[in-house]
Amino acid sequence: MSVEVGEKLVGKVTGVKPFGAFVELPNGKSGLVHISEVANKFVEDINDHLKVNDEVEVKVLSVGDDGKISLSIKQAEKPKKQRRAQSPEDFEKKLSNFLKDSEERMSSIKRQADARRGGR
Repeated sequence: MSVEVGEKLVGKVTGVKPFGAFVELPNGKSGLVHISEVANKFVEDINDHLKVNDEVEVKVLSVGDDGKISLSIKQAEKPKKQRRAQSPEDFEKKLSNFLKDSEERMSSIKRQADARRGGR
């Protein structure tokens, strides 16, 4: 069984180094997850994220001519659900409510200021 670029697989971490982690794939081959491909945030110490024998889902980024397999954990993660787009009517309603509240607050502040000045 060959490994295809873009394929998602579940593998087992066999080694952790400061620069990345080695992952054994189901076909017996192994690849490297570079430290920059471990998480969507900055990873200072890979040991905070991965341990030997952890099962991880990886995405195959590349397979070199020399057989080296580059993997990514962060790209294998399912995309987060995107926020629902706001309709123009919803926006107009929110803007109208904001302006109404703002005008009420400004008139209240003005009345308080006038009262302090002696009601000019």
